[in-house]
This record gives sequence, structure tokens and C-alpha cells, in this order.
Amino acid sequence: MTPTVGQTLSSLQTRGLDRLDAQLLLLHLLGKPANQRGWLLSHDDEPLPPALATTLESLVQRRLAGEPLAYLTGHKEFFGLGLQVDARVLVPRPDTETLVNWALEQLEGQQRVLDLGTGSGAIALALKASRPTLRVQATDFSAAALAVAQANAQRLTLDVSFHQGPWFAALPELDARFDCIVSNPPYIAELDPHLAALQFEPAQALSSGTDGLVDLRQIIREAPKHLTPGGWLLLEHGYDQAQAVRDFLTTAGFVRVQSRRDLADIERCSGGQLNRSTPKRPNHDQPH
Repeated sequence: MTPTVGQTLSSLQTRGLDRLDAQLLLLHLLGKPANQRGWLLSHDDEPLPPALATTLESLVQRRLAGEPLAYLTGHKEFFGLGLQVDARVLVPRPDTETLVNWALEQLEGQQRVLDLGTGSGAIALALKASRPTLRVQATDFSAAALAVAQANAQRLTLDVSFHQGPWFAALPELDARFDCIVSNPPYIAELDPHLAALQFEPAQALSSGTDGLVDLRQIIREAPKHLTPGGWLLLEHGYDQAQAVRDFLTTAGFVRVQSRRDLADIERCSGGQLNRSTPKRPNHDQPH
């Protein structure tokens, strides 16, 4: 006997699947938008098409093994944008919206913005969608990740310039300067036990040396020569790294150094403003 939609949902939860995950997987297979969970309730006695059973079982097994739901559906909502994602990029997290909101507070008009390590393009595209007059560039070391970001930009018809390469070296104009630089770089220590739960996401986008701070140090060290006077550098980091990042920023000559808290009230982002009047510090004063 063919199970109904309601029976299928109950069965999936009995097997250990979160109720929301079960609902979203079913909506995905049925070709329904993720915001139509009410449809499942109003059609709970409708038979599930038998042709979907095999595909559903495969997706359930992958989810129970810990693979992110966004990779199974190929979709993730971020800052009101529907992004396409897969295993080439990190799944955008709601906490990263803290960084976008902070950047928008500092930006206006025709200002130039750089998103370092853009991944799916989430931050760059959110900024451009929210403030269309911004001139947004984005870089990523991974050509595969950039392919995802470029596809998202094309589908959303958002004009962002993408460049492949390591951090600032990816820029076609190496002396380019920006009014705001944002980044959600790798910041997990190589031996951090939390990495085990992230095994399906690209490792190069997650870990950064023995202390998790290698990339953050490099970005802070190189950012001053790519910022306009008074420009801002805003960074996402780990739950316990805010003080270290603030110290790096201060040592590098930034002023108005501060942190912002995420949805869980954790200091998730730190940043500072390039001093308009203080000359650039010599290399021995930079963080290393």
C-alpha cells in the first residue's frame, strides 16, 4: 500500500530525521517551495508518488549520515536571497548576516566593496541586492566555488565582479582600494573536534592553521594597503577569537576596533577603520 504524505513524515521522524528536515525534503521532492510546509498538512492523506520512494530513501540516508540539508536540496536562503549551493562551497549560515548588516551600516552610494573568500557569493550578493549602487568585487581561491558564486549572480541578475586566487592576490589591479573589505575566512583550528561535524563541507574553507587564525592574520596584515582612508575591514571569526582579532586589528593600526554579536549573542564579527591620519606601520608592527 502506498504511504500517504502524513505517514511518510511520521516514518521519517521515527527513523531519526528532524521534523523540519523531513518536511523540507518532501517539499523538495514534490517540487514545492520550502515555505509551503502548510501544504503538507493540508495534503497529509494524499498518497506519495511511488516513483519518489527511491530518491527519497537516498536523500534520507545522506541526511542521517550528517550531510547538510542544503546540499540535498541544492538551495539555501540567505539574507532574503535564494542561493544554489552544493559541496563545492560552505553552506551559508544565518550568523553571517551579522557581517552583512554591519557592512551595510558603513556603506552608501557608489562605494567600492571587496568580499574575500566569497564561496557561494552569499555576502557579496546580499550587499549588492541590498544596495544596488555599490560596486562589489569578490575573490576566492577555489575556481569551483567561484563557479557556484557566478551562477548565483547570473540567476539573481546581480552585477558582482569575481576573481580567482588567494585573497588580495586575486585582484586584477593589485593597487585597488576599497571603502569596505568583508570576509568570512577559514577560522577553525586544524585539530578542532568541531571539524568532524563539518566533514561534508570543503575543508579548505574551514580550517586555518594550528590556531585557526592564520588567514585572519594575513587578511588584517594586507588589508591597509587595499583600503581607502577611513575604510572599514569587517571579519567573521570563531566564537572564542574576538579578542585575538581585535588585538590584531589594533596592532595593524586600525581604529574604532569593535565586535558584533550573532544570533546566539556570541561575538562573531570584529572590525576596525583604517585611520585617516596615521601613516602605515612598518612590517615588524604587523600581526604575525
